Amino acid sequence: MFDYSWAHWVAFFGAAFALEIVPGPDLLFITAKTARHGRGHGFAAMFGLWTGALVHIAATVFGLAAILARSAVAFSVIKWIGAAYLVWLGIQSLRSAQRGAASSEAAPPLSAPSRWAAYRQGIWVDLLNPKVALFFLAFIPQFVEPGAGPVTAQLALHGLLLFVVAGVIEPALILIGDRLTRMLRGRRRLAAWAERGVGAIFIALGARLALAHR
Repeated sequence: MFDYSWAHWVAFFGAAFALEIVPGPDLLFITAKTARHGRGHGFAAMFGLWTGALVHIAATVFGLAAILARSAVAFSVIKWIGAAYLVWLGIQSLRSAQRGAASSEAAPPLSAPSRWAAYRQGIWVDLLNPKVALFFLAFIPQFVEPGAGPVTAQLALHGLLLFVVAGVIEPALILIGDRLTRMLRGRRRLAAWAERGVGAIFIALGARLALAHR
């Protein structure tokens, strides 16, 4: 079982790494949480996204994602909910930037939300993006090979190996982002503008998702 050639693994991991480093809602969400509240919240957000991704992979393995691919109504409902959620996150960032800019340099920093909240938000950011489900449905089956084992087992293996790739890239980004954030502490105006940028990007991603087609 799972008898693959070296060419198979080179193609799979090469594609997985290339796709992982492309900026999207997931990486932006992790970066934003790290920048606001430190690496603890960044890791909580990352694990939330991984939990959502695990649900998508399970749906791919058991064929549920195919239903989403065929149903225009299901795709549209999830798409609009996900777009609204991303826009809401963007508005929250803009409001946070406004509060930060209005506060004095001597004002105490606002208390951070719990890491559990960041984890929950990460789950919803991933689950409410139907394009993630369609990505897994389109990407993972490409690497199923006849004679290498049961199809469901091959799908599950390659889906779980995507977490290995994410585990190499995303923690490093969190640590780098946390270090940069520490350098910016005390520069409240610059931090407020960075927060505005994050909010604008989230709103743009929500708009892009709202315009997405299957």
